[in-house]
Amino acid sequence: MGTRAGSFATFLIIGPTCFFLGILFIMLPYDYYVLWSTPPGSDRTPYFTLQENHLKILHRSPPLIARILHLVIGTGLLGFITKLYRPSEANMLFDGASLVLYMCGVVVYIVNIVKGMRAATNSWYGPGEPAVDGMGVEDELLTREDSLRVMAASNTILALVLVGVLVLQAGQWYAQRQEEQEIADMKKKRVEDKEHNKESVGRKSSGHSKKKAQ
Repeated sequence: MGTRAGSFATFLIIGPTCFFLGILFIMLPYDYYVLWSTPPGSDRTPYFTLQENHLKILHRSPPLIARILHLVIGTGLLGFITKLYRPSEANMLFDGASLVLYMCGVVVYIVNIVKGMRAATNSWYGPGEPAVDGMGVEDELLTREDSLRVMAASNTILALVLVGVLVLQAGQWYAQRQEEQEIADMKKKRVEDKEHNKESVGRKSSGHSKKKAQ
């Protein structure tokens, strides 16, 4: 029963993680020429515009989209809580580290990505822009290009964090599989040793009986 609960909790973690990686993969074509490579002609302006327009569409999407996104985030947290309830040593090592990475991803999402989408939607760029609620003083406002680069870098950081969660979960599965295999081998060896001892005892008793008969 515990194994089934652990498998279901692992599914609750891996499902949202893969879901977010899919979203970040969709963002990659917009981020690639903004951050990673120089486009043909060395003019990044059209790609900054494409990324900004894409962010505006995401931020202005219906509230249902944001609710589904936050529900998926909560599903992942529920999986961690389920696995870390009465944890074993392996749970504390792998799931504890996975939870730390997952929470780092949540912080990056709240601090950088949400803030960056609000800035792109309302054109809150600086310096020289007036201070706005929720965006800090005007000295903290970035230029348009820097703000969009920060968004692309945040997506990359978030992708690495989520890949780390998957690697740790895969490591936990492999470690548990190896442990179960070792336990099965030990049990098998014990059974073989018992059978061997019985055979040895049987041979000795038959030898003694033959000597008495002689």
